[in-house]
Amino acid sequence: MALNHLPADFVWGASTAAYQIEGATKEDGRGPSVWDTFTARPGTVRDGHTGDVACDHYHRYEEDLSLMAEAGLTGYRFSIAWPRIQPTGTGEVNSPGLDFYDRLVDGLLAHGIEPVPTLFHWDLPQALEDDGGWLNRDTAYRFAEYTAIVADRLGDRVQKWITLNEPFIHMAWGYGLGIHAPGRTLFLDCLPVAHHQLLGHGLALGELRARGLQVLVANNCTPVWPASHSLADRAAARAYDHLHNRLFNDPILSGTYPDLSDFGADATLGGSVRGGDLELISAPLDAFGINYYKPTRIQAPASEGLPFEEAPIEGCRRTAFGWPVVPDGLRELLVGLKERYPALPPVYITENGCSVEDVVDADGTVRDLDRIDYLDTHLQAVDAAGTAEVAEAVKDAGRDGQRVKSVGAGHSFSPVAVAPGVQLRLDRLDGLRAVDRASGLVTVEAGMPLWKLGPLLAEHGLALEITGDIDRQTVSGAISTGTHGSGLRFGGIATQVRGLRLVLADGSVVDCSADERPQLSRAARVGLGALGLITEATLHTRFGCRPVRAGR
Repeated sequence: MALNHLPADFVWGASTAAYQIEGATKEDGRGPSVWDTFTARPGTVRDGHTGDVACDHYHRYEEDLSLMAEAGLTGYRFSIAWPRIQPTGTGEVNSPGLDFYDRLVDGLLAHGIEPVPTLFHWDLPQALEDDGGWLNRDTAYRFAEYTAIVADRLGDRVQKWITLNEPFIHMAWGYGLGIHAPGRTLFLDCLPVAHHQLLGHGLALGELRARGLQVLVANNCTPVWPASHSLADRAAARAYDHLHNRLFNDPILSGTYPDLSDFGADATLGGSVRGGDLELISAPLDAFGINYYKPTRIQAPASEGLPFEEAPIEGCRRTAFGWPVVPDGLRELLVGLKERYPALPPVYITENGCSVEDVVDADGTVRDLDRIDYLDTHLQAVDAAGTAEVAEAVKDAGRDGQRVKSVGAGHSFSPVAVAPGVQLRLDRLDGLRAVDRASGLVTVEAGMPLWKLGPLLAEHGLALEITGDIDRQTVSGAISTGTHGSGLRFGGIATQVRGLRLVLADGSVVDCSADERPQLSRAARVGLGALGLITEATLHTRFGCRPVRAGR
């Protein structure tokens, strides 16, 4: 891909959620969350999955940090489990819970990765839910108290903080439709949840700002397309845009709520909004986080109920969730936000990614071409909006002068119930490698640049075997060791690889060491693209990579 607006300090990031990766739900004093209760109910989650173990990040975080560092990340967005800090959501602090995040932050910094914690990613302590959850205004004040506790412990090392993750999704799917925890089905009576979450954001913002810290929020945003040019479809699309996007963006960025009369609500959301609330909510942010996955196509409803109905988006491929893949929707979203909110602060793409039915080949390879293409095309969409950065970098560019500060790929490890195609022996996927917990062996995925394989090969005493129909593109310059014997150079690109074995499709073998200057014959030269050193998917599909024992 060609990204014309990448800054010199271009940085990669990843994004996760505590309940989806940590596990250890009953260890070290952690209290139950709404997700523990929800997943324990039969039939709520496919195949009865829970987060009791998940990716076991709580016990294996050091290994996970090494994976992040090997992947080249310099920013990591994670969420803090509120019930790990305050088991009942209020009162006494659970020190072992804080200790875990202390170690995590220190480990990230030791690897040169900036920690960016999210304070609430839907795992409300069950005790607070029993008292009404986010329907109860008091929960916003408890959230501010929890924020102060965590900021006091970590604020000396953590500068950027995200208050809420996707408050629309939590309101709609958790309280309105019952698809997510806590599993309530209140329909439009869930609207007070929106205001109380935003009030919690405003109160938490005040606590963080008082400590000199930077504050963001991560909203799920979607371009809304009317299914036709008819007045009815356009009115339905407007109503949906107000509910999904503007209900949560307007109060933060403009200090007002949008017109919700289509949903039978007034400006007070049923009396939830009180004097001074919007001033707290609209306090200036340091940056605005956007989670983008897809556009939404809307038509007029066929029956009474909601003032809109979702229509399918045709003519595009879909993720394993069935979501349409529309990279240009991200460009449209970024440009549209700047037009609607001229004073929009710098933007962070705090989540973007896709679910894929991962299939393990007979040779142990997971060919991750769908994810490679997804991230490639979405990065190009950001670039087309006039600017591109990934996880914490800053770039001023584009026709609107908008600054896009991050793209965080979510998730860096396969969360519970998200990767249904993964075979049992592969329990962790990070988009580059699969790790077999039983044997400790790693499987290199197609498309992994060779320069990222050097530390991996050296660590495990592995050589690299390239098999399959290798593209025979000729490249300038033979393959030779670096001038200081530190690795190989492919066409002048330092790979920092030792002990590399190349097995070509014609059967010829080249073993490379620091003491050799191996030359490939003219007939056997291999294109950079075929080796994964560039990201053209057409070349990635032509080969597979797998580790073999050195000296085989």
